Amino acid sequence: MDQDVLVDRVVHLARFGMLYRLPVVLSTVNVSTGRNQPTIAPLQDVLPGIVALDRTTINAWEDTEFKQAVRAAGRRKLIMAALWTEACLTFPSLAGLDRIAQAGGQPTSVVQVGCELQRDWARGRLHADPVRRGQPAGRARSGPAGNGARTGR
Repeated sequence: MDQDVLVDRVVHLARFGMLYRLPVVLSTVNVSTGRNQPTIAPLQDVLPGIVALDRTTINAWEDTEFKQAVRAAGRRKLIMAALWTEACLTFPSLAGLDRIAQAGGQPTSVVQVGCELQRDWARGRLHADPVRRGQPAGRARSGPAGNGARTGR
């Protein structure tokens, strides 16, 4: 996947999390040791006040502090995203794949997450159009779900 598209989708999910006041667990790997960089600026910008848990494990589920933070959220459903999908998302996904399948979990898209959180377009409150509100500037809207391609590309 193109890096710009990946970053755009992860930032989009983070916006949804903040818009719908979902608990967010943000983690980094080896930032304190100097081996990796901190969370990228576009993600930090949409997650004000969220402190990253810096872990040493590649698989987040092997980190005690991370697991405790996820459990403390008290949610039965998780939305998972990562910038290094081959490691940060694959390992925890594989570790929990049997449980996810047994619970009826399914992979989904960023637009689908927004629609599931909104649930009803008549719901006027703060969330009048989750897809448009979650989109960064420069996105084309190609239909009611706003899943158009980025403009200028």
